[in-house]
Amino acid sequence: MTSQSVAGLLGAVVAVIVLAAAFIYGPSPSQMGKPAQPAAVQQQAPAPPVAPAPRGPVIREVPNN
Repeated sequence: MTSQSVAGLLGAVVAVIVLAAAFIYGPSPSQMGKPAQPAAVQQQAPAPPVAPAPRGPVIREVPNN
């Protein structure tokens, strides 16, 4: 056997394996052409507005006695 015939045989084996994996893991023919069903989305009530957090330290006037 020449190296070209061995390469052709190995290429055919790899092609068969790839095609088999495509048929096994691919979509089934009954699913072809049908639109995907959207996932059910639950709507939540909007959260009440929240006061902004204070920024930095609070500096107050201190009376001099």
